[in-house]
Amino acid sequence: MRMRLLYPPIEPHEQGMLDVGDGHRIYWEVSGNPAGKPVVFLHGGPGSNTTPLHRRLFDPAAYRIVLVDQRGCGRSTPSVVTSRAGLVANTTWDLVADLEQLRELLGIDRWQVFGGSWGATLAAAYAQTHPQRVHEIILRGVFLLRRKELDWMYRGGAGNLFPEAWAEFAALVPDGEDPLHAYHHLVNDPSPEVAARAAAAWSNWEGAAVSLVPSPSMIATYADPTFAVAFARIALHYFVNDGWLADNQLVRDAGKLGEIPGRIVQGRYDAVCPPATAWELHRAWPGSTLTILPEAGHAVADRGVLDALLSATDEFRP
Repeated sequence: MRMRLLYPPIEPHEQGMLDVGDGHRIYWEVSGNPAGKPVVFLHGGPGSNTTPLHRRLFDPAAYRIVLVDQRGCGRSTPSVVTSRAGLVANTTWDLVADLEQLRELLGIDRWQVFGGSWGATLAAAYAQTHPQRVHEIILRGVFLLRRKELDWMYRGGAGNLFPEAWAEFAALVPDGEDPLHAYHHLVNDPSPEVAARAAAAWSNWEGAAVSLVPSPSMIATYADPTFAVAFARIALHYFVNDGWLADNQLVRDAGKLGEIPGRIVQGRYDAVCPPATAWELHRAWPGSTLTILPEAGHAVADRGVLDALLSATDEFRP
């Protein structure tokens, strides 16, 4: 079967920095058709950022494509790479409020919401809070920040699949300590060397598990020191605080999404976000359909993932 290609590279025609309060200014951009159907792309992490590739998931003739770097991430300021201030007033609900400020700034009544991994968490939280502002939802590699999901990835579950990578990750955790709290302490250590070493180990663990077949380019991305520090600091900030969510909240409240059309794309062998989470969300959300890809893991570059995502964005284009 011939694989779908991403849409051609495009540049933003509008961009800016939105002052959302609390000392934060978030980077946003708009590309595609200025009169097209609005869609907002929510990046993963927590602690990642948007890239030019994300614009290419949407038909630029049909969509008004909005990308935003979340608080502390990417081009938003202050960056957690250079300042701990990037973690101040940085919670799931702050990010939800930021999206509403951005929507109002851009004069958008309703938009499609697209999120992968942590972006799926934020998409679900936003849509459950503001369902009247959402046309459709597209989710990939679903993560909902439940305790059992954190236990799987960071307390030994996934270590059964990647024992050599887990051994390197666990080597920095003192005996008897919880890995999440131990790493949270390490990446915020006053010693730059200690913090950088812990951030690299945290990021390398995720990089080892993210693709069904190990990808040198993906591993290199996760190993990049600047990426690793932002990724580790923000992710751990969220995880030790349970994302400021009640456990299972986003599945429990999925009924708030009602008949909002949703497309969930999930790799069968996703070792970072196992498909049970996508399945549970799908069953609790009447308007959703779930596509489980038989030869994919968590990475967007895995077999069939881009095809399924492009089919979903094409299905919803005007």
